[in-house]
Formats: sequence, structure tokens, C-alpha cells
Amino acid sequence: MNDDTFVGRSRTALPETCVVGVLVPVPEPWAQLLVDWRVKVGDAQATLVPPHVTLLPPTEVPRSERAAISEHLASVADGHPPFEMHLSGTGTFAPVSDVVFVAVAKGIGNCELLASDVRSGPLARTLSFPYHPHVTVAHDVPRDMLELAYTGLGDLAAEFRVSSFTEYEQTPAGVWTVAREYPLTGPPHR
Repeated sequence: MNDDTFVGRSRTALPETCVVGVLVPVPEPWAQLLVDWRVKVGDAQATLVPPHVTLLPPTEVPRSERAAISEHLASVADGHPPFEMHLSGTGTFAPVSDVVFVAVAKGIGNCELLASDVRSGPLARTLSFPYHPHVTVAHDVPRDMLELAYTGLGDLAAEFRVSSFTEYEQTPAGVWTVAREYPLTGPPHR
């Protein structure tokens, strides 16, 4: 496990801080399919946060900066247009990390631009690994379950429009709750 993951255990945030994350949720009908696969392979995180592409991994921030963070995220959303995303096939980060994911085949550049802008200003931070947009489908499960997810979802193809991103906040009990959704309203990228 690493700090770039939406883990299901509570973090030891101080009372004056909170833990936030920003993501692009995968819509239905694919979201439930991916949750079902995570359950099937025994992934403990299957039902804790919806299937998504991470823009900002869990990040501890001062509560006093929540208003500035909301303004920052609204400004980022205002600078980016909606875009098409195509998920296709699977990949893995092994041996670096025991993760199997569904690959982002279209929308990679849009995610990279969004993630870079999100991780600036009051949310500036470095990452433990280089940014690689993907949808995790198996994490920290036995090798045979990693292989099952890798082969079982190898033919997956999902295409959808991304018209917003979502900010989550982790409760003291470790549950992720929606803080706010930010519609993408910017002009087309050139």
C-alpha cells in the first residue's frame, strides 16, 4: 500500500486537518461491474470508494484552507472542457505494486492536464509514483486474484463523457464522502 491510494482505513489526521481526494468517477453501468470484480477478487477497498480515475490522491490539508481549496478546484474546473474517456483492457504495476487496473485508452492527456492543475496552489504535492491515469480493479490481493482480474477484464471497453470531477473527504472512521462535484466548463483545448 502507498499514500497515493484511497485506502479504507482511517488516517491519523489531526483535529485541525482533514484528508481529501479528487477523482473522475466511472459511470454506470461500468461502475457496478468494476465493484463486482473487486469484490470477486477479494479487494477490501471494493465498496469504500467508487471506481474512478484519481486526480489527487488522499491528501491531508488544514481545515482552515477548505474554502480556498474549493475556490481552487472550481477555478480548475472552469479552465477545462468536458472530454471523452475510453477505458480499454487491463494493465498492472507489478512488480512495483500489486495492482491490476483498467487502462485509460482515450482521455489520458485530459486527465494529466486536470491532475496537474488540481495538484497546484493549496493542493500542491508530490506523488510517490509518476502520474498514470487508470482505474484500479485489484489491489493488495493474492497473485491468483490479480491474474483473475487481469484476464477477466482484459476485454473490457467502456466509453463515456467526463463532464465533471468530484472532491471526496475522508471521515474520521475512514469512510469517503462526496464533498462537492465540479462541472467542467472550460473552452476546448487547442
